[in-house]
Amino acid sequence: MLKIGVLVSGGGTNLQAIIDEIEKGTIGDTKISFVISNNKNAYALERAKKHQIPAEAISPKDFENRDAFNQALVERIDSYGVDLIVLAGCLLIIPPQLIEKYRNRIINIHPSLIPSFCGKGYYGLHVHEKVLERGVKVTGATVHFVDEGTDTGPIILQKAVMVHQDDTPEILQRRVMEEAEWKILPQAIAMIAKGIVSVKDGHVYINCER
Repeated sequence: MLKIGVLVSGGGTNLQAIIDEIEKGTIGDTKISFVISNNKNAYALERAKKHQIPAEAISPKDFENRDAFNQALVERIDSYGVDLIVLAGCLLIIPPQLIEKYRNRIINIHPSLIPSFCGKGYYGLHVHEKVLERGVKVTGATVHFVDEGTDTGPIILQKAVMVHQDDTPEILQRRVMEEAEWKILPQAIAMIAKGIVSVKDGHVYINCER
């Protein structure tokens, strides 16, 4: 059984996609052990509770400094004994000690085809605004392992999405979620649950024979 924890900051649509696929059996032998948000008002927490998943908010605002928050977050995550941490719309800066402790066991979904439109400052709707501003014809989403950089970890899966001439950032954001994010994030988790994903020399290898 692959035990996963999910970190979120907002509405939790990617979380819902994971829940749906686990309940349908598309993601086999996997359980969500916790959902944690840095935002006490995140609707993602309600989504989790509706499915009897332990959910809580741990906010940096409740701690004296960032180091105290980081330590509390790592300790709380450790207490669940998970195999994989999933960043599903998480706008939190991940503590370095968490990345080191869970090396190649933290994955993130980013709303573009990395290395395009990624890195510092590229998150949420801003990504799609920049895509339209540049005038590219194809965008998409990427699932990658998390390292100390910003969107620089080994890439697991990518899916392309066409950009339409009359798109607004909001319309494009929705299409990228529906056609890419909600598909490849559950798919990546399913692949990891099957044990067919490995990392070597900064690259992801998928053993389809297993």
